[in-house]
Amino acid sequence: MAQALRPTHLLRGLLMAGAVLSSLSVAQADMKEIKAKGAMTVATEDDYAPFNFIVDGQPEGFHKELLEDLQAFAKKQGFEVKQEILPWTGLLASVSSGQYDMAFTGALVTDDRLRVFNFAPPFASAQHYYVKRKGDDSLSDIASLCGKTVGLQAGSALLARLPELKKMMADKNCEIGEVVEYQSYPEAYADLANGRLDYVINALISVNDLVKNRGDVFEKGIAVSGPGFAAWPIPKESPELLEFATAFMKEVRDNGRLAALQTKWFGEAFPNLPAEPIKDVTQFHTLAGLN
Repeated sequence: MAQALRPTHLLRGLLMAGAVLSSLSVAQADMKEIKAKGAMTVATEDDYAPFNFIVDGQPEGFHKELLEDLQAFAKKQGFEVKQEILPWTGLLASVSSGQYDMAFTGALVTDDRLRVFNFAPPFASAQHYYVKRKGDDSLSDIASLCGKTVGLQAGSALLARLPELKKMMADKNCEIGEVVEYQSYPEAYADLANGRLDYVINALISVNDLVKNRGDVFEKGIAVSGPGFAAWPIPKESPELLEFATAFMKEVRDNGRLAALQTKWFGEAFPNLPAEPIKDVTQFHTLAGLN
């Protein structure tokens, strides 16, 4: 079931949240243990473009390139970084149970995950945008979306933040139209292309990737939520590891490497992302404008 719900887009469903929460243990390693064994292990994926994917049998993507920087950063501190490639299903549960030290992938910051993990400073925006058919001039601002049929992935965090769009519409004295939930985003995009939907909501990076590859069919609209964030989950029992990841993010942000990779893989840089780790729901809601 989880595999059927998994699109190659930024915002995946939260159906595995219960498994993540239930697998929490005290087995996590912090920096003392990592340095003692001379290595830390990061869990990544291989089917999540543009973050991690395979081309002609070789790893590719944003995290493949940034992993090289992380390995060099760790080497200066006397230990290695080893990569283990896993399917998304069970990846966060494996990190929370201590099998791996951190998840080095495009995970979304959510309320549920913040009960188990802290998040390193975000590396990408996950703000929600709408997508329309190319050339559909009937859709432009928020008011033009009122009463129209929208598609989203079932079980996703996008649904949890749909009230933000409803409020935007209420401020325009109108209401949202029919909301159709899909098992995967390719299905939603197919229905958008054939006219069964008026627009689809997804995360910014996924929208940019869609328009980059299918700009003859689809067109990017405007933001329909407040800020959202993609970042690396680190177990709450590993505060020193969180400090290590925060220091690494500062280095690649300050030397321009992060912005270069963001532009290359995501279609734009994100200079205004939070520079501090995200540790609790209250902080996340403040940063995301959810208060």
